[in-house]
Amino acid sequence: MKYINEFRDKETADKLADDIRKAASGLDRQITLMEVCGTHTMAIYRYGIRSMIPKSIKLVSGPGCPVCVTPINYVDTAVEIAAQPNVAITTFGDMVRVPGSRSTLQKERSSGKEIRVVYSPLDAVALAKENPAKEVVFLGVGFETTAPLIACSILEARREGIANYSVLCAHKTMPEPMEVLTSGEIKLDGYICPAHVSAIIGADAYIPVAKKFSMPCVVTGFEPLDILKGLAMLARQAAEGRAEVENEYYRVVKPEGNKKAQQILRQVFVKSDAVWRGLGTIPDSGLAISEEFDKFDASKKFGVTLPEPKENPACICGRILKGLNDPPECRLFGSACTPDNPIGACMVSSEGTCAAAYRYGGYGE
Repeated sequence: MKYINEFRDKETADKLADDIRKAASGLDRQITLMEVCGTHTMAIYRYGIRSMIPKSIKLVSGPGCPVCVTPINYVDTAVEIAAQPNVAITTFGDMVRVPGSRSTLQKERSSGKEIRVVYSPLDAVALAKENPAKEVVFLGVGFETTAPLIACSILEARREGIANYSVLCAHKTMPEPMEVLTSGEIKLDGYICPAHVSAIIGADAYIPVAKKFSMPCVVTGFEPLDILKGLAMLARQAAEGRAEVENEYYRVVKPEGNKKAQQILRQVFVKSDAVWRGLGTIPDSGLAISEEFDKFDASKKFGVTLPEPKENPACICGRILKGLNDPPECRLFGSACTPDNPIGACMVSSEGTCAAAYRYGGYGE
Protein backbone atom coordinates (compact mmCIF):
# COMPACT_ATOMS: atom_id res chain seq x y z
CA MET A 1 0.00 0.00 0.00
CA LYS A 2 2.90 2.37 0.68
CA TYR A 3 3.99 2.12 -2.98
CA ILE A 4 0.46 2.72 -4.26
CA ASN A 5 -0.15 5.68 -1.98
CA GLU A 6 3.18 7.19 -3.01
CA PHE A 7 1.90 7.54 -6.58
CA ARG A 8 -1.67 8.55 -5.71
CA ASP A 9 -1.04 11.32 -3.20
CA LYS A 10 -3.64 14.08 -3.63
CA GLU A 11 -1.38 16.94 -2.56
CA THR A 12 1.25 15.93 -5.09
CA ALA A 13 -1.43 15.47 -7.74
CA ASP A 14 -2.67 19.03 -7.14
CA LYS A 15 0.89 20.35 -7.50
CA LEU A 16 1.37 18.45 -10.75
CA ALA A 17 -1.96 19.73 -12.07
CA ASP A 18 -0.71 23.24 -11.28
CA ASP A 19 2.51 22.47 -13.18
CA ILE A 20 0.42 21.44 -16.18
CA ARG A 21 -1.56 24.68 -16.05
CA LYS A 22 1.63 26.75 -15.85
CA ALA A 23 3.17 24.90 -18.80
CA ALA A 24 -0.06 25.22 -20.79
CA SER A 25 -0.10 28.98 -20.23
CA GLY A 26 2.69 29.17 -22.78
CA LEU A 27 0.59 27.52 -25.51
CA ASP A 28 -0.89 29.64 -28.30
CA ARG A 29 -3.59 27.08 -29.17
CA GLN A 30 -5.23 23.91 -27.94
CA ILE A 31 -2.97 20.87 -28.27
CA THR A 32 -4.03 17.25 -28.69
CA LEU A 33 -2.15 14.50 -26.87
CA MET A 34 -2.74 10.80 -27.50
CA GLU A 35 -2.14 7.80 -25.27
CA VAL A 36 -1.50 4.53 -27.08
CA CYS A 37 -1.80 2.11 -24.19
CA GLY A 38 -5.00 0.51 -22.92
CA THR A 39 -3.85 0.64 -19.31
CA HIS A 40 -3.24 4.39 -19.67
CA THR A 41 -6.72 4.74 -21.17
CA MET A 42 -8.29 3.01 -18.18
CA ALA A 43 -6.25 5.06 -15.70
CA ILE A 44 -7.12 8.39 -17.37
CA TYR A 45 -10.83 7.59 -17.16
CA ARG A 46 -10.65 5.99 -13.72
CA TYR A 47 -8.83 8.85 -12.00
CA GLY A 48 -10.59 11.69 -13.80
CA ILE A 49 -7.37 13.01 -15.33
CA ARG A 50 -9.25 15.04 -17.95
CA SER A 51 -10.97 17.05 -15.23
CA MET A 52 -7.60 18.06 -13.79
CA ILE A 53 -6.08 19.62 -16.90
CA PRO A 54 -6.84 22.92 -18.67
CA LYS A 55 -9.04 23.10 -21.77
CA SER A 56 -5.98 23.99 -23.82
CA ILE A 57 -4.96 20.32 -23.59
CA LYS A 58 -7.16 17.69 -25.21
CA LEU A 59 -6.60 13.99 -24.49
CA VAL A 60 -7.56 11.35 -27.04
CA SER A 61 -7.19 7.58 -26.97
CA GLY A 62 -5.36 5.66 -29.68
CA PRO A 63 -4.89 2.01 -30.69
CA GLY A 64 -3.39 0.88 -27.39
CA CYS A 65 -5.64 -2.13 -26.77
CA PRO A 66 -4.29 -5.26 -28.54
CA VAL A 67 -7.65 -7.03 -28.52
CA CYS A 68 -9.33 -3.94 -29.99
CA VAL A 69 -6.95 -3.60 -32.93
CA THR A 70 -7.09 -7.29 -33.85
CA PRO A 71 -9.01 -7.53 -37.15
CA ILE A 72 -12.29 -9.36 -37.39
CA ASN A 73 -10.95 -11.97 -39.83
CA TYR A 74 -8.57 -13.17 -37.09
CA VAL A 75 -11.59 -13.99 -34.91
CA ASP A 76 -13.25 -15.69 -37.88
CA THR A 77 -10.13 -17.82 -38.41
CA ALA A 78 -10.02 -18.83 -34.73
CA VAL A 79 -13.71 -19.79 -34.85
CA GLU A 80 -13.12 -21.90 -37.97
CA ILE A 81 -10.14 -23.71 -36.42
CA ALA A 82 -12.15 -24.35 -33.27
CA ALA A 83 -14.76 -26.16 -35.40
CA GLN A 84 -12.25 -28.75 -36.59
CA PRO A 85 -12.08 -32.14 -34.81
CA ASN A 86 -9.66 -32.75 -31.94
CA VAL A 87 -8.73 -29.09 -31.56
CA ALA A 88 -8.54 -27.08 -28.36
CA ILE A 89 -8.31 -23.29 -28.61
CA THR A 90 -6.49 -21.61 -25.72
CA THR A 91 -6.51 -17.88 -25.16
CA PHE A 92 -6.35 -14.99 -22.75
CA GLY A 93 -9.81 -14.09 -21.46
CA ASP A 94 -10.78 -10.99 -23.46
CA MET A 95 -10.58 -12.70 -26.84
CA VAL A 96 -13.46 -15.11 -26.21
CA ARG A 97 -16.03 -12.30 -26.35
CA VAL A 98 -14.75 -10.38 -29.38
CA PRO A 99 -17.36 -10.52 -32.17
CA GLY A 100 -16.39 -12.12 -35.46
CA SER A 101 -18.41 -11.92 -38.68
CA ARG A 102 -20.81 -14.63 -37.59
CA SER A 103 -19.92 -15.77 -34.09
CA THR A 104 -17.65 -15.41 -31.06
CA LEU A 105 -15.44 -17.94 -29.35
CA GLN A 106 -17.74 -17.69 -26.35
CA LYS A 107 -20.72 -18.78 -28.45
CA GLU A 108 -18.68 -21.59 -29.98
CA ARG A 109 -17.71 -22.79 -26.53
CA SER A 110 -21.35 -22.85 -25.45
CA SER A 111 -22.11 -25.05 -28.47
CA GLY A 112 -19.53 -27.61 -27.40
CA LYS A 113 -16.23 -26.48 -28.95
CA GLU A 114 -13.19 -26.80 -26.71
CA ILE A 115 -12.08 -23.27 -25.93
CA ARG A 116 -10.10 -22.66 -22.76
CA VAL A 117 -8.99 -19.47 -21.05
CA VAL A 118 -5.42 -19.76 -19.76
CA TYR A 119 -3.21 -17.43 -17.76
CA SER A 120 -0.06 -18.18 -19.75
CA PRO A 121 0.83 -19.71 -23.12
CA LEU A 122 2.99 -22.13 -21.16
CA ASP A 123 -0.27 -23.53 -19.75
CA ALA A 124 -1.27 -24.25 -23.34
CA VAL A 125 2.04 -26.01 -23.97
CA ALA A 126 1.42 -28.17 -20.89
CA LEU A 127 -2.08 -28.99 -22.15
CA ALA A 128 -0.65 -30.09 -25.49
CA LYS A 129 1.93 -32.28 -23.77
CA GLU A 130 -0.77 -33.94 -21.68
CA ASN A 131 -3.01 -34.52 -24.74
CA PRO A 132 -0.79 -35.65 -27.63
CA ALA A 133 -3.77 -36.70 -29.78
CA LYS A 134 -5.24 -33.20 -29.66
CA GLU A 135 -4.12 -30.07 -31.52
CA VAL A 136 -3.74 -27.20 -29.05
CA VAL A 137 -3.78 -23.72 -30.56
CA PHE A 138 -2.89 -20.59 -28.60
CA LEU A 139 -4.24 -17.24 -29.80
CA GLY A 140 -1.16 -15.04 -29.95
CA VAL A 141 -2.59 -11.54 -29.64
CA GLY A 142 -0.67 -8.63 -28.15
CA PHE A 143 2.10 -6.10 -28.54
CA GLU A 144 5.79 -6.39 -27.70
CA THR A 145 4.81 -6.94 -24.05
CA THR A 146 3.21 -10.38 -24.46
CA ALA A 147 5.09 -11.52 -27.56
CA PRO A 148 8.29 -12.62 -25.71
CA LEU A 149 6.36 -15.03 -23.48
CA ILE A 150 4.57 -16.50 -26.49
CA ALA A 151 7.93 -16.84 -28.23
CA CYS A 152 9.15 -18.71 -25.15
CA SER A 153 6.17 -21.08 -25.43
CA ILE A 154 7.22 -21.96 -28.98
CA LEU A 155 10.81 -22.50 -27.88
CA GLU A 156 9.60 -24.70 -25.02
CA ALA A 157 7.38 -26.76 -27.36
CA ARG A 158 10.33 -27.34 -29.69
CA ARG A 159 12.63 -28.26 -26.81
CA GLU A 160 10.07 -30.76 -25.49
CA GLY A 161 9.27 -32.11 -28.95
CA ILE A 162 5.58 -31.17 -28.63
CA ALA A 163 4.37 -31.19 -32.24
CA ASN A 164 0.67 -30.68 -31.45
CA TYR A 165 1.11 -27.13 -30.17
CA SER A 166 0.80 -24.09 -32.43
CA VAL A 167 0.16 -20.35 -32.25
CA LEU A 168 -2.28 -18.32 -34.34
CA CYS A 169 -0.15 -15.21 -34.45
CA ALA A 170 -1.50 -11.64 -34.54
CA HIS A 171 1.29 -9.80 -32.73
CA LYS A 172 1.78 -6.15 -33.47
CA THR A 173 4.47 -3.58 -32.75
CA MET A 174 3.76 -0.08 -31.53
CA PRO A 175 6.06 2.55 -33.10
CA GLU A 176 4.76 1.98 -36.66
CA PRO A 177 1.09 2.90 -36.01
CA MET A 178 2.28 5.99 -34.13
CA GLU A 179 3.92 7.15 -37.35
CA VAL A 180 0.75 6.45 -39.32
CA LEU A 181 -1.43 8.32 -36.83
CA THR A 182 0.95 11.28 -36.83
CA SER A 183 0.28 11.66 -40.56
CA GLY A 184 -3.43 10.85 -40.22
CA GLU A 185 -6.76 12.65 -40.04
CA ILE A 186 -6.25 14.08 -36.56
CA LYS A 187 -3.60 16.70 -35.75
CA LEU A 188 -1.56 15.34 -32.86
CA ASP A 189 0.87 17.36 -30.76
CA GLY A 190 2.38 14.67 -28.55
CA TYR A 191 2.31 11.05 -27.42
CA ILE A 192 1.97 9.48 -24.01
CA CYS A 193 4.09 6.47 -24.91
CA PRO A 194 3.06 3.02 -23.61
CA ALA A 195 4.78 1.83 -20.46
CA HIS A 196 4.64 -1.96 -20.76
CA VAL A 197 5.73 -1.91 -24.39
CA SER A 198 8.51 0.57 -23.60
CA ALA A 199 9.89 -1.71 -20.91
CA ILE A 200 10.63 -4.17 -23.74
CA ILE A 201 11.60 -1.97 -26.68
CA GLY A 202 13.11 0.92 -24.69
CA ALA A 203 12.45 4.66 -24.69
CA ASP A 204 14.87 5.18 -27.57
CA ALA A 205 12.49 3.30 -29.90
CA TYR A 206 10.42 6.50 -30.23
CA ILE A 207 13.30 8.73 -31.34
CA PRO A 208 12.46 8.23 -35.06
CA VAL A 209 8.86 9.35 -34.41
CA ALA A 210 10.01 12.41 -32.48
CA LYS A 211 12.62 13.42 -35.05
CA LYS A 212 10.76 12.62 -38.28
CA PHE A 213 7.51 14.28 -37.26
CA SER A 214 8.73 16.84 -34.69
CA MET A 215 6.50 15.00 -32.22
CA PRO A 216 7.00 15.29 -28.44
CA CYS A 217 7.00 11.86 -26.79
CA VAL A 218 7.01 11.00 -23.09
CA VAL A 219 7.16 7.46 -21.73
CA THR A 220 4.81 7.49 -18.75
CA GLY A 221 3.90 5.08 -15.96
CA PHE A 222 0.37 4.04 -15.08
CA GLU A 223 -0.27 5.69 -11.73
CA PRO A 224 -2.13 9.03 -11.58
CA LEU A 225 0.99 10.94 -10.60
CA ASP A 226 2.94 9.32 -13.45
CA ILE A 227 0.36 10.43 -15.99
CA LEU A 228 0.07 13.96 -14.59
CA LYS A 229 3.84 14.39 -14.58
CA GLY A 230 4.01 13.05 -18.14
CA LEU A 231 1.37 15.55 -19.24
CA ALA A 232 3.33 18.40 -17.66
CA MET A 233 6.44 17.26 -19.54
CA LEU A 234 4.54 17.12 -22.84
CA ALA A 235 2.94 20.53 -22.28
CA ARG A 236 6.35 22.05 -21.62
CA GLN A 237 7.78 20.52 -24.79
CA ALA A 238 4.88 21.86 -26.84
CA ALA A 239 5.10 25.34 -25.30
CA GLU A 240 8.88 25.49 -25.82
CA GLY A 241 8.75 24.11 -29.37
CA ARG A 242 10.75 21.01 -28.49
CA ALA A 243 10.19 17.50 -29.87
CA GLU A 244 12.12 15.00 -27.77
CA VAL A 245 11.71 11.60 -26.17
CA GLU A 246 11.57 11.98 -22.39
CA ASN A 247 11.22 9.14 -19.91
CA GLU A 248 9.03 9.79 -16.87
CA TYR A 249 8.90 6.04 -16.12
CA TYR A 250 12.67 5.73 -15.67
CA ARG A 251 12.23 3.48 -12.63
CA VAL A 252 11.13 0.71 -15.02
CA VAL A 253 11.92 1.73 -18.61
CA LYS A 254 15.51 1.98 -19.83
CA PRO A 255 16.66 3.75 -22.99
CA GLU A 256 17.70 0.46 -24.59
CA GLY A 257 14.83 -1.63 -23.21
CA ASN A 258 15.03 -5.32 -22.31
CA LYS A 259 17.77 -6.81 -24.49
CA LYS A 260 17.03 -10.39 -23.48
CA ALA A 261 13.36 -10.11 -24.44
CA GLN A 262 14.32 -8.44 -27.73
CA GLN A 263 16.70 -11.32 -28.52
CA ILE A 264 13.93 -13.88 -27.92
CA LEU A 265 11.61 -11.94 -30.24
CA ARG A 266 14.23 -11.92 -32.99
CA GLN A 267 14.84 -15.63 -32.52
CA VAL A 268 11.22 -16.68 -33.09
CA PHE A 269 9.53 -13.88 -35.05
CA VAL A 270 10.18 -11.79 -38.14
CA LYS A 271 8.75 -8.38 -38.94
CA SER A 272 5.70 -8.48 -41.18
CA ASP A 273 2.88 -6.31 -42.48
CA ALA A 274 -0.15 -6.37 -40.17
CA VAL A 275 -3.81 -5.41 -40.39
CA TRP A 276 -5.02 -3.08 -37.64
CA ARG A 277 -8.71 -2.54 -36.97
CA GLY A 278 -9.50 1.00 -38.09
CA LEU A 279 -6.03 1.65 -39.49
CA GLY A 280 -5.79 -0.98 -42.23
CA THR A 281 -2.54 -2.64 -43.24
CA ILE A 282 0.58 -1.04 -41.77
CA PRO A 283 3.92 -2.23 -43.22
CA ASP A 284 6.35 -3.90 -40.80
CA SER A 285 4.00 -3.43 -37.84
CA GLY A 286 3.51 -7.12 -37.11
CA LEU A 287 5.46 -10.11 -35.86
CA ALA A 288 5.09 -13.34 -37.83
CA ILE A 289 6.47 -16.74 -36.87
CA SER A 290 9.73 -17.32 -38.75
CA GLU A 291 10.23 -20.20 -41.20
CA GLU A 292 12.43 -22.00 -38.66
CA PHE A 293 9.33 -22.47 -36.48
CA ASP A 294 6.80 -23.11 -39.29
CA LYS A 295 5.40 -26.23 -37.67
CA PHE A 296 4.21 -24.12 -34.72
CA ASP A 297 2.38 -21.65 -36.98
CA ALA A 298 -1.36 -22.40 -36.78
CA SER A 299 -2.15 -20.35 -39.89
CA LYS A 300 0.04 -22.67 -41.94
CA LYS A 301 -0.88 -25.86 -40.10
CA PHE A 302 -4.62 -25.40 -40.65
CA GLY A 303 -4.69 -23.31 -43.83
CA VAL A 304 -8.15 -21.88 -43.23
CA THR A 305 -9.85 -20.11 -46.15
CA LEU A 306 -12.69 -17.74 -45.28
CA PRO A 307 -15.13 -15.40 -47.02
CA GLU A 308 -14.70 -11.64 -46.66
CA PRO A 309 -15.25 -10.56 -43.04
CA LYS A 310 -18.31 -8.52 -42.13
CA GLU A 311 -18.09 -5.67 -39.63
CA ASN A 312 -21.16 -4.21 -37.97
CA PRO A 313 -21.63 -1.00 -39.99
CA ALA A 314 -23.03 0.89 -37.00
CA CYS A 315 -19.92 0.31 -34.84
CA ILE A 316 -17.33 3.11 -35.00
CA CYS A 317 -14.62 1.26 -33.07
CA GLY A 318 -12.16 1.94 -35.89
CA ARG A 319 -12.67 5.70 -35.65
CA ILE A 320 -12.38 5.59 -31.86
CA LEU A 321 -9.05 3.75 -32.18
CA LYS A 322 -7.76 6.63 -34.32
CA GLY A 323 -8.89 9.26 -31.81
CA LEU A 324 -11.43 10.69 -34.26
CA ASN A 325 -14.44 10.05 -32.02
CA ASP A 326 -15.16 9.61 -28.34
CA PRO A 327 -17.19 6.54 -27.31
CA PRO A 328 -20.45 8.43 -26.49
CA GLU A 329 -20.48 9.68 -30.09
CA CYS A 330 -21.29 6.13 -31.25
CA ARG A 331 -25.06 5.63 -31.44
CA LEU A 332 -24.65 2.09 -30.08
CA PHE A 333 -22.68 3.12 -27.01
CA GLY A 334 -24.39 2.45 -23.69
CA SER A 335 -27.58 1.17 -25.31
CA ALA A 336 -27.16 -1.68 -27.78
CA CYS A 337 -23.45 -1.93 -26.95
CA THR A 338 -22.50 -2.51 -23.31
CA PRO A 339 -19.85 -4.64 -21.57
CA ASP A 340 -22.50 -7.34 -21.07
CA ASN A 341 -23.48 -7.22 -24.73
CA PRO A 342 -20.52 -5.83 -26.70
CA ILE A 343 -21.02 -5.03 -30.36
CA GLY A 344 -17.45 -3.93 -30.99
CA ALA A 345 -14.03 -4.90 -29.68
CA CYS A 346 -13.53 -1.52 -27.97
CA MET A 347 -16.29 -2.45 -25.52
CA VAL A 348 -15.07 -6.03 -24.99
CA SER A 349 -11.57 -5.63 -23.67
CA SER A 350 -10.78 -4.46 -20.17
CA GLU A 351 -8.35 -2.05 -21.90
CA GLY A 352 -10.82 -0.81 -24.51
CA THR A 353 -11.69 2.87 -24.73
CA CYS A 354 -15.43 2.20 -24.86
CA ALA A 355 -15.22 -0.11 -21.85
CA ALA A 356 -13.30 2.56 -19.92
CA ALA A 357 -15.76 5.30 -20.84
CA TYR A 358 -18.72 3.11 -19.90
CA ARG A 359 -17.25 1.95 -16.59
CA TYR A 360 -15.96 5.29 -15.36
CA GLY A 361 -18.32 7.65 -17.16
CA GLY A 362 -21.34 6.79 -15.04
CA TYR A 363 -23.03 4.66 -17.69
CA GLY A 364 -22.79 1.45 -15.71
CA GLU A 365 -24.39 2.84 -12.56
